[in-house]
Amino acid sequence: MKANTRIFGQIEIADDQIICMAKGMIGFPDLRNFALIFDEEKGRKATSIMWLQSMDDPDIAFPVMDPMAIKEDYAPNVNDEIIAPLGELTADNTYILVTVTVPKKVEDFSVNLKAPIVINMDNRKAVQLIVEDDYPVKYKVYEVLKAKKEKAGE
Repeated sequence: MKANTRIFGQIEIADDQIICMAKGMIGFPDLRNFALIFDEEKGRKATSIMWLQSMDDPDIAFPVMDPMAIKEDYAPNVNDEIIAPLGELTADNTYILVTVTVPKKVEDFSVNLKAPIVINMDNRKAVQLIVEDDYPVKYKVYEVLKAKKEKAGE
């Protein structure tokens, strides 16, 4: 399917790559179909910022990333009732993302650990939820990523 996007222009998205969120994103209940967009040449690295592009509104794309890239012990407790519609979740088919905020000062770059997006990669069903744990909405990650990059010698 061809998708018109504000950020990427017109792109081709395979039908089997569409992620369905029955209740939409928090604050955007009418946006239910998304595609995860990333630089295919670089691959989907844990520290990469990707885009969760709405297929319902070409002007909306959420920057997202893997929370394990910045908080290796991230293990939110979730209400089983909320994730039940996703089907059987296993370590192999569960993919968790968090939204990213990049303000004017890059040092204030943060992720929302309080409201992760849980995706069942087998059936492409997803839900964004608010976790019961005491995770912050704005977890600053600039220094964490900078330290990881230096350690890796990049």
